[in-house]
Amino acid sequence: MSAIKTLQSLANLEKAIGRLEDALNEGAKNSLFIDGTIQRFKTAFELYWKTLKRMLEEEGIEAKSPRETLKQAYAVDWIQNEQAWLQMLRDRNETSHVYDEKKARDIYENIAGYFPEMKETFKFLKEKYKEGGSGFYDD
Repeated sequence: MSAIKTLQSLANLEKAIGRLEDALNEGAKNSLFIDGTIQRFKTAFELYWKTLKRMLEEEGIEAKSPRETLKQAYAVDWIQNEQAWLQMLRDRNETSHVYDEKKARDIYENIAGYFPEMKETFKFLKEKYKEGGSGFYDD
């Protein structure tokens, strides 16, 4: 059952990354585009840490919080840039309290910078899942 849940998590994550990429391709035309991109980032980030947590559990590694999950994923070489991921976590946490347009723009710029890392990490996780012998995730 956990393999099916992981497959679903990866499929949801893939959709969220695509939607975030679409938002980033629209650019920072106005505050509505920035707000939409930030919301899509929050969704993608939530799916990321929960997917990582589920995959770590399948490996027998327990992580309770987003921060602990990121640290464990870094320890097993599933994410390459721990500092970038921890900064993503801080930005995700700050987005709940962003009422000022300057801060929102700053976070938007950070998201644009994080996106290549997010995309590469997803490709790695998808390959890892395929290699894990589940056979469920075939293109």
